[in-house]
Amino acid sequence: MLLTISTTHQPATDLGFLLHKNPSRLQSFRLPFGRADVFYPEAERDRCTAALLLSIDPVGLVRPKAGASNAGGWLEQYVNDRPYVASSHLSVAIASVFRSALAGDSRERPELADSAIPLEAGVPAVPSREGADLIRSLFEPLGYAVEVQGHPLDGRFPEWGDSPYYSLSLTSESRLRDLLAHLYVLLPVLDDDKHYWVGDQEVDKLLRFGEGWLGSHPQRDLISRRYLKHQRGLVHQALAQLLDVGQSDPGAAAARQEQEEERLEAPLRLGEQRMQAVLATLRTLGATKVLDLGCGEGRLTGELLGDPAILAVTALEVSHRALETARRRLCLDTMPARQRERITLLHGSLTYRDQRLSGHDAAVAMEVIEHIDAPRLDAFEEVVFGAARPGAVLITTPNAEYNTLFSGLPAGAFRHRDHRFEWTREQFRDWSSRVAERRKYQVRFEDIGPGHPDHGAPTQMGVFTR
Repeated sequence: MLLTISTTHQPATDLGFLLHKNPSRLQSFRLPFGRADVFYPEAERDRCTAALLLSIDPVGLVRPKAGASNAGGWLEQYVNDRPYVASSHLSVAIASVFRSALAGDSRERPELADSAIPLEAGVPAVPSREGADLIRSLFEPLGYAVEVQGHPLDGRFPEWGDSPYYSLSLTSESRLRDLLAHLYVLLPVLDDDKHYWVGDQEVDKLLRFGEGWLGSHPQRDLISRRYLKHQRGLVHQALAQLLDVGQSDPGAAAARQEQEEERLEAPLRLGEQRMQAVLATLRTLGATKVLDLGCGEGRLTGELLGDPAILAVTALEVSHRALETARRRLCLDTMPARQRERITLLHGSLTYRDQRLSGHDAAVAMEVIEHIDAPRLDAFEEVVFGAARPGAVLITTPNAEYNTLFSGLPAGAFRHRDHRFEWTREQFRDWSSRVAERRKYQVRFEDIGPGHPDHGAPTQMGVFTR
């Protein structure tokens, strides 16, 4: 069982400081199920590769444990793939051998441990009985370029078909600790098994190593189920904490806050004006395949479906509750088949790359970006303007300068309690112009709602075109 990690960061041998393993010598570690060896097949200034070779003790695997039964039978115990394919054994080895790197600690290179560097990880044999698509669906949303190579079950007998094992290569520019955390969690998920008992401590591990990415991963539920060996109580516990439900339903809280914002803007009929401005712009652009990013309860999606010129709508939302509300609002279960073919509802995040978002004429993020933490806007930019790259992108967001005209809004308050920021016209135009320049788009700006000579309009819209 092998894992290799390479970098072309200059000098590449700094990888040794990050992993706390000297490139000049072989290091061995005893584990309960075998031995782990760390060595460097290459250690040059331009490129450095560290290898973790895990040698499983086959006798130790089948040695009777206290209280264990032989329910699986002797043949299954001795004839299996455990010593060869990436599994929870490799995850344990990563946590044991690269403990400091996994925690992001580096005494000699602390600034490098917190920096994204070019990294490539290779695992010669990962199991996936669902095929290569599952592997990609786990790693691609995390920003990796994923290469998956299949293998025949037996090259001498091609009629037997393909094996459930694949060679995996991941490439990205990221922090080393993030790469190790992703591997630590997702390798057992692909294997859909663990070699040890799973209890409450596994929930803590999942939350700790899934911090910052698992909560909004499109495959969050599948990852949680498999990592916790399908134990429903543990899975519910993990998902509840990932969603931070506490004693209340976050979807219900978000709905209440949405209603507050609508009441604030109701006298201006601002929601309707935004909708019509977006629809008019899409018609002008001639868009026929449209992304509704952060679709919420499906209001804009329903309007898009009402336009016969729009042939397909893909609506993305991170909240399961909101997606279920959208499904009911749109009457998907009773919708005519031809109409139903035009709509795709997706659960996913706007800060993780998703190949399902590519191939559209236009994308709309209506009153969405202000709900994203400012440090995550770079990820949003990469997802929308980099990976999905539609022909046009429409973004609407509040104009903070106008807030002083809302009589029911305290000074300095945001229109919605979940807003992470609200931009002035200058701030929005500055951000949009920099995005357009980086991503090779043109951008123009439109006001939505009644204008004020000093404070502008209540909503601002950027229209990005290629």
